[in-house]
Amino acid sequence: MILKVNYSSSLFAAIFGLICFFFLDIKGIIPYTFIGYAFVNLVNTALYRKHENVVLTYNLTSILSMIAAIIITIYSGSIQSPFIFVLAIIVFAGYVTTKVFGQLYLIVNLAVLTILFLYDTGDFRISENTVPLESRNWFAFLSAVFAVYLLGGVFGKNLLMAHHKLYKSRNEIQERIEEKETLLKEVHHRVKNNLQTVSSLLSLQSRAIADEKISSIIKSSQNRVVSMAMVHEMLYKRDDYLSKIELRPYVKELCDYLVRSVKGNNSNVKVDLDIDDHKLSIDTVIPIGLIINETITNALKYGITDANGGEIHVSVKKIGENRYQMYLGDNGIGYSEDINPRTSNSLGLKLIYNLSRQLRGTISRDYDKKGTYYCIEFEEIIEEFNSVD
Repeated sequence: MILKVNYSSSLFAAIFGLICFFFLDIKGIIPYTFIGYAFVNLVNTALYRKHENVVLTYNLTSILSMIAAIIITIYSGSIQSPFIFVLAIIVFAGYVTTKVFGQLYLIVNLAVLTILFLYDTGDFRISENTVPLESRNWFAFLSAVFAVYLLGGVFGKNLLMAHHKLYKSRNEIQERIEEKETLLKEVHHRVKNNLQTVSSLLSLQSRAIADEKISSIIKSSQNRVVSMAMVHEMLYKRDDYLSKIELRPYVKELCDYLVRSVKGNNSNVKVDLDIDDHKLSIDTVIPIGLIINETITNALKYGITDANGGEIHVSVKKIGENRYQMYLGDNGIGYSEDINPRTSNSLGLKLIYNLSRQLRGTISRDYDKKGTYYCIEFEEIIEEFNSVD
């Protein structure tokens, strides 16, 4: 836009200068200023092709325009000159680019107007009005045409074109965003469906096996798949399509599912959740879901054996800028302090410790409470989810 304005203003200034010299009989500095401005501004615009610094080109054009406008104003009537309104266009041109330039040129031109006013009301004179009396009406008319043309025909037209281009680009970008959001939503939907299919196959397989131990292993694998499917289901249902999961609803849904899956629908097991409104990345929530799945499944299978039920507790607190603490466990019978991932062949126990490390965290058991409780400090992960070895 700046280049188009430069070419247009230079051409019109040259024409104005020639009209002043040959038709209005205005001699001296006014026509020379018009023609000199046109020539220097064209050179300035041509140099842009070499340095490609649009800010430099614009600043030089603005300075040239202001100097030329002030000279022509002084020699065509000072504060009463019809050309004085071009100064306002220079301020407008400044605001077209940046607020800083606009404010700078506004202050400078207000100062110039004040000086011209004081100069015009004082006794000191640099020069008289060089526009002949018989040509002043034509000069005023051409000055108004020049100002209106610059403001409307050059700046207005190019601003409108720039606005249309920005509006078109904005619509194209918005369409692409909506398309990507739809595709992302569809991806989560298909992943969820695929995981649910795997879960159903595992469920059918477990029912077809008579061996309780093998059936239990398959059922545990099914629960792990479901814990991951829930993440994608929640992302699919979101309206903002952010890859962030609201932790509390997810943990509640997962815990309720596990209690129903292991203990049945009429269970007396109480689930106590103390989770703030945290939104975590999918790469963080999936390992957390697997840790909760293993912990609660073990608690429901081996810890809570009382027919009257028991209590499962899960709390998540933010302890740093990107650090969280999760405290979870049950008030069941617990297990020996000698059992750990090194001494046990339990896949669930190994998963709990390995997933904690994957979250760049630490894990410890709380032996002061009855049952089995873990305290896990972890970090939110925003990267590709890696499988646990």
